Amino acid sequence: MGTEYPNGPAIPSRPVSPFSVPQSSTPFQSSGPVVGSEASAFRHSSPSSSQITSLSSASGAMVGTEASAFRTMPSGMPNDAARLPPTSPSPYGPPAAGPYQRFPAPQFSSTAGVPPPRSSLAGQPVLQPPVRPVSGPFSTSHVSLNPQIQPPHVPMGFPPQSASMVQPGPVVPRSPVDSQFSAARATMHPSSPPAGPAYPAARPGFQSAFPGYISHQNTAGAQVQPRQSLAFPSQQGGYVPTMPATSSPYLAQQGGYAAPPSVASQLGNSREQMQHPGSTPPTAVMQGLEEDFSSFSIGSVPGSFDPGLDSKVLPRPLEGDLERNTLSEMYPMNCSSRYLRLTTSGIPNSQSLASRWHLTLGAVVSPLAEAPNGEEVPVVNFARTGIIRCKRCRTYVNPYVTFTDSGRKWRCNLCALLNDVPGEYFAYLDASGRRIDLDQRPELTKGSVEFIAPTDYMVRPPMPPLYFFLIDVSVSAVKSGMLEVVSQTIKSCLDNLPGFPRTQIGFITYDSTLHFYNMKSSLTQPQMIVMSDLDDVFIPLPDDLLVNLSESRTVVDAFLDSLPSMFQENVNVESAFGPALKAAFMVMSQLGGKLLIFQHTLPSLGVGRLRLRGDDLRVYGTDKEHTLRTPEDPFYKQMAADFTKYQVAVNVYGFSDKYTDIATLGTLAKYTGGQVYYYPSFQAAVHKDKLRHELARDLTRETAWESVMRIRCGKGVRSTTYHGNFMLRSTDLMALPAVDCDKAYAMQLSLEETLLTSQTVYFQVALLYTSSSGERRIRVHTAAAPVVSDLGEMYRLADTGAIVSLFTRLAIEKALTSKLEEARSFIQLRIVKALRVYRDLHAVQHCLGGRMIYPESLKCLPLYGLALCKSIAFRDGHADARLDERCTAGYTMMALPVKTLLKLLYSQLIRVDEYLLKKPSLAEDSIDIWNGLPLAAGSLDPQGLYLYDDGFRFVLWFGRMLSPDILNNLLGENFAADFSKNLFQRWWQVF
Repeated sequence: MGTEYPNGPAIPSRPVSPFSVPQSSTPFQSSGPVVGSEASAFRHSSPSSSQITSLSSASGAMVGTEASAFRTMPSGMPNDAARLPPTSPSPYGPPAAGPYQRFPAPQFSSTAGVPPPRSSLAGQPVLQPPVRPVSGPFSTSHVSLNPQIQPPHVPMGFPPQSASMVQPGPVVPRSPVDSQFSAARATMHPSSPPAGPAYPAARPGFQSAFPGYISHQNTAGAQVQPRQSLAFPSQQGGYVPTMPATSSPYLAQQGGYAAPPSVASQLGNSREQMQHPGSTPPTAVMQGLEEDFSSFSIGSVPGSFDPGLDSKVLPRPLEGDLERNTLSEMYPMNCSSRYLRLTTSGIPNSQSLASRWHLTLGAVVSPLAEAPNGEEVPVVNFARTGIIRCKRCRTYVNPYVTFTDSGRKWRCNLCALLNDVPGEYFAYLDASGRRIDLDQRPELTKGSVEFIAPTDYMVRPPMPPLYFFLIDVSVSAVKSGMLEVVSQTIKSCLDNLPGFPRTQIGFITYDSTLHFYNMKSSLTQPQMIVMSDLDDVFIPLPDDLLVNLSESRTVVDAFLDSLPSMFQENVNVESAFGPALKAAFMVMSQLGGKLLIFQHTLPSLGVGRLRLRGDDLRVYGTDKEHTLRTPEDPFYKQMAADFTKYQVAVNVYGFSDKYTDIATLGTLAKYTGGQVYYYPSFQAAVHKDKLRHELARDLTRETAWESVMRIRCGKGVRSTTYHGNFMLRSTDLMALPAVDCDKAYAMQLSLEETLLTSQTVYFQVALLYTSSSGERRIRVHTAAAPVVSDLGEMYRLADTGAIVSLFTRLAIEKALTSKLEEARSFIQLRIVKALRVYRDLHAVQHCLGGRMIYPESLKCLPLYGLALCKSIAFRDGHADARLDERCTAGYTMMALPVKTLLKLLYSQLIRVDEYLLKKPSLAEDSIDIWNGLPLAAGSLDPQGLYLYDDGFRFVLWFGRMLSPDILNNLLGENFAADFSKNLFQRWWQVF
């Protein structure tokens, strides 16, 4: 089916469903309703537009409903055809004959109506109206038998050769009398006029002052610049809402997703060009993007003007991340998904199939994730036998190895090598081929296990847990209260530091000079040594700066008690952070450990001093914008490499109310397996609880020291790239000076062979580390995944959490080399292409021409993609987020586990006032309080009290009509009185 143009090329249309209306040949024009046809991807969003909803089907969730062939229109309602955008022709041509045939009015008349929409009768074909080009091969015009005066054309520049100009069609007010016959004409007239000569171009019509309503002004000659639509209409008659000033990517509305303005501006399609007829149309790249979005239109309820989308039933992760154990029945011995998650548990059997999977084949590993009580990882000690490993690929023995030759040999499940069983590990096999001691061997029944490593896995004796503190004591750090809060928190955590009684501790403070502290156990008070030479830093007391905490506890307590008052009168504004960092490295290089940095001022003295570059607004929006998010001084990256070499992990705490260059200082944490914390404009009265909580968890959580990690894949699959906070020691060995339960690492996988011959692919993650108790251990996680030949099966076994986690890391790395706009486009295009491919798999067989369908496993993927683009790390513009906050968000999200990341992107909103007014009840009755609410303005009641939790902070939202009793009980009478004077709603950050 194609439309022939007299003066233009014949463009073949896309195959459609027998129940659908033919697709328009023009990139941004529609030939009929969206329901049952391919719809455009780009649509102007409306503040009241609905979001995507789903309807279950055999192949996945579906959105929208099939349009009926007969539609009624209430009397007095404006005709939807009159609401078509000026650049889109009427989806139904004028009738060939009939008592209700109408034609456009003369130029200065405002009483004529536009032909109403008509649906074809059942069984009748829908014909495409013949058109002729006006200013391009894809321009159309409406029918007019009366000569009309053409208005002057407003040139907006010459279009590119690959694009076509679109002449706007008429949009004129209609008489109230016309509405009486709207429904009748919609079903009596054919869908297109008979073939005939080309029609003259129609004049631009009047534009309503309100979106979606017809203007009834009758001023002769008045002309308003028409709006240009970038979408096919999704309702009956083709109503398209108005585009607001700003638009978010993946904004759901009646007819499909709206494209973000940043993508349009990237491709040269500016807002001014969209508002004027004759402006430059989209380029070929834009048309390709439009083609991708065209699969995601949503149909409305037949016979109704309501979009038919109930926002309450839209897919939202209100219960948080639900781990999908799709393989638990097939592979019950797999490790838990809290340790290893694949983006899809169905491994493609060929490279060609993998190329059609646009969501990236990869894995996310959190080797030390916290396990619930009763599910702890078992510890195995082989003692004299030694750890059983494959001689070729070095795979550890696991539940998927097979024993043969009466138990004398075992076959590796990764490389299929036949290995000998040591005599001490030998056991007979039963009739089914299982070892008779299988129940006593956790390594053969559990997917996660820890081996006690022998001395062969040690290059030195296991190190003790070591904590070293590098604290800024300049005037800003003292006045903000940071120094006092840090001192009190460290002292309160001394009893809970892991590794007692082997734990080591030390301190260095700095402003324009360096201050070392001798805490030898024989002293009653610490001794301070001041070093003012910043060019030649040395260690004054090599043996007494690091002390055993249990032996020098009295001296350490005295130091922490006196530290705030020691620098209370300090007026020094300088920061010799670089020399202090070198001094800390000299102290810790013998043992390794964890270095905690508390930085309040931009480094200004000595090596590593930084300049104030974050306030240069001229760089934003240019090709050099990404340089602000990359390290300025290579000194810090070199120091990070040295720290990693000597098993030192660095955690950075930033507090300044001014620019601190977190982009550069965060390099220390990125390459040493550490983490970045940032408290902008820190004040102890406001932020002390948050600092205490995060610092206490950093000090007391169980930590794996001097670690290395490697992931092994089965035959035909290999890991290609790694993403997270670590240093890559070799092609596949990650150096991790310190690992804890709050860290995760992602990697991309690829197929080495053109075609996989095996039915199952195995993965094994091995972490070699030193525990706080001084044992050298190897934690091993093993999982199996089936090899599939069907792309639909890959979608069914997809893991949204793992996909979002991997996409986040890829986009953050892309933002370091390109604009934020390109990083957001990367996320959007990957999701759009993946969902379009899935739709193409099922659209024909289910006749879903105009609907969006998606698998149940990915129902929340577009929502997470939108949340990711709106996050601080990717939010556009200098005014949207401080540079230090943006860089901190990037460093933090690179290290977060899947569950924590998803909660940060889509947080939990809980209404609590209803439960505060209830009488005390059983604990079971209050479980419903944790049922989250959608993150939408409609969820907030002015009479309610809400708690917002994103995993890093609590925010209380007080409605302006909240009960005074609740305010008095929570905030006190004085504060409640002040609060009631404000007529606006307030946000109060509590944690």
